[in-house]
Amino acid sequence: MLLPEILFYFLTLLAEVLGTVGGFGSSVFFVPMAGFFYDFQAVLGLTAFYHLFSNISKIVLFFKGIDRRIFLLIGLPSIAMVIIGAYFSQFLNGGLGGLILGLFLFGFSLFLLIKPDFVLKQTAGNSIFGGGLSGFAAGFLGTGGAVRGLTLASFDVPKATFLATSALIDFGVDGSRFFVYLAQGYITKDMLYKAPILLVISFVGTYLGKRMLTQISQENFRKIALWLILLIGLVAIVRYFFES
Repeated sequence: MLLPEILFYFLTLLAEVLGTVGGFGSSVFFVPMAGFFYDFQAVLGLTAFYHLFSNISKIVLFFKGIDRRIFLLIGLPSIAMVIIGAYFSQFLNGGLGGLILGLFLFGFSLFLLIKPDFVLKQTAGNSIFGGGLSGFAAGFLGTGGAVRGLTLASFDVPKATFLATSALIDFGVDGSRFFVYLAQGYITKDMLYKAPILLVISFVGTYLGKRMLTQISQENFRKIALWLILLIGLVAIVRYFFES
């Protein structure tokens, strides 16, 4: 196995741990990281089936925390809008897609760092809007977990409920975009050999993240996660201009 591929799997594991503990989901770290190894459409394809494994691991390990009401209000709009976002992703070239993703991650994390107490009001309208926006972002850019995380935070739910319900929503989102990406040729045969490795990584990363949740306060780790997201976004922006 070549060194770049070993590095890719190590960073994937790190993304899973950070995504679990930070509550944003692994894709917010995985997508920009994978962009250093693969082109934008290939990253979307990899994210779709890897995130399916990631969500299954969270559902299994946090199963008792699932909240059906939250799933209906946020999950169904997410699942509907991810199909639209995934369809329009074909009109993005790799460089522009990476730039938009970088701007999105940088701007979103900076906003939450400046206003750490910002939450959406707990209304059905905000839940549906937040769910729809996160779904569209997931399909179009590969990651919408940060938007959904903010929306879920407005419900002030326990960590286990937050993670389990978010994973169930993501499972529906990723299942939907998987078939759109497949039809658009993003998922190729040479990706399939990675599936067993990514499955193991998703369970190991989620387990480690679950253990860390008992040792680190959510507030402190959320700040660390936001700074990492901001840095990743900045790197993606700088990379676009250097490669243009």
